[in-house]
Amino acid sequence: MRLILIDSLRENRSNFYPLVLGRPIWELRCGISSLADKLVAKINPDEIAYFVPDYMAAYYKTQVEKPVNDVTTLAGDDLLLLDPSVKAVDFDVAATGPSEIGINEQGQVLYARISEKDVDGLKAADIEQFVASAKASLPNVKCRLSCWEYTWDLVLANAEEVTSEFAALGQHGLEGDVEEPLAIRGSKKDIYVAPGARIHPMVTLDAEHGPIYVNEGAEIHPFSRVEGPCYIGKNSLLLGAKCREGNSIGDFCRVGGEVEESIIHGYSNKYHDGFLGHSYVGEWVNLGALTTNSDLKNDYSNVSVMLDGRRSVDTGSTKVGSLIGDHAKTSIGTLLNTGSYVGAMALVMATGKPLPKHIPSFGWFIEGNVTKGFGKGRLYETAKTAMSRRGCQWSERTEAMWDAVFEITSPVRKAAIKKGRRRLSM
Repeated sequence: MRLILIDSLRENRSNFYPLVLGRPIWELRCGISSLADKLVAKINPDEIAYFVPDYMAAYYKTQVEKPVNDVTTLAGDDLLLLDPSVKAVDFDVAATGPSEIGINEQGQVLYARISEKDVDGLKAADIEQFVASAKASLPNVKCRLSCWEYTWDLVLANAEEVTSEFAALGQHGLEGDVEEPLAIRGSKKDIYVAPGARIHPMVTLDAEHGPIYVNEGAEIHPFSRVEGPCYIGKNSLLLGAKCREGNSIGDFCRVGGEVEESIIHGYSNKYHDGFLGHSYVGEWVNLGALTTNSDLKNDYSNVSVMLDGRRSVDTGSTKVGSLIGDHAKTSIGTLLNTGSYVGAMALVMATGKPLPKHIPSFGWFIEGNVTKGFGKGRLYETAKTAMSRRGCQWSERTEAMWDAVFEITSPVRKAAIKKGRRRLSM
């Protein structure tokens, strides 16, 4: 059976902006692993293939070894096509069996189980045609599968995901280089320090309320306190950090200050003091010293987020911090509002007061206004420099994808720039 993950048909994939501007939805992290990892573990397919938005296909082919946007993978085997927003924990559909198309109440295809004998009768010029043909000719069934709806859903579920995945992995013990004195609270069975990880003296690992997983090559400096549930990725560094409960930190990150119930993708820096709470941070982000976000309103009402810079979406939660896209940079002393949105490639200069709740992708926020700044070329140069410092390369395919993102995000950015110009002219 071949699993086909599809992130090119969702009309509302912007619900996961700015984090999915440069990656498919299934690459989002929640808990110890990505959404794709969870689905693959649940389904256990023989093969996997991917369909992503066309603008990121060439780039994504360089990131994975599986087929990407290859229509030949839609034949020759039993298929299970799946929307990546489906929650793996609640996916209870048999991977093989009679063909059927699972549709939710909005008419969206969440899964399509197609036997090999039925594949030949379907049109397959592209994935859109293939799914439409399957929906039109094969039995449709109503389904009520649980799905991730917005990025903050992942943040709010992160602590529970770390706990459940830690239990499923079944690993515990201090296998890395652990220097004394080390303070452990809770049960040692709820702590795993992988081989190659290093724990300096004067560190507290508090697993009283949840497990702690420190992956290979990670390093925790003196006077850091790590509270579970928590996952620390490969080769990441904690520098005297207050790493409170519910965090997932990706690979090759540098984290200091106070972090609570947040997800940070790989290669991002929060090196200095400042608070990050209930937030989702992409890759290659740099948060300047004392950058701090609010994750709770003074009146304790639900937090809203403006994904498009115009309309507010009620998160249904009183605790939501910031959504920060890939390659975003903040200056020292930046104050991010509750439920703030900082787009990919955005460059933010502090104003001494909380910033607007929406800063568009590729926007230069300078002296309280969104501007063109010095353009995307300068942002690309910064990205190249940052990546080279970690032994990674900015390629032509990378740039082509971000050029496409620049165009996709252009209307929202232009509106913000126009608004800033009007403000300056008053």
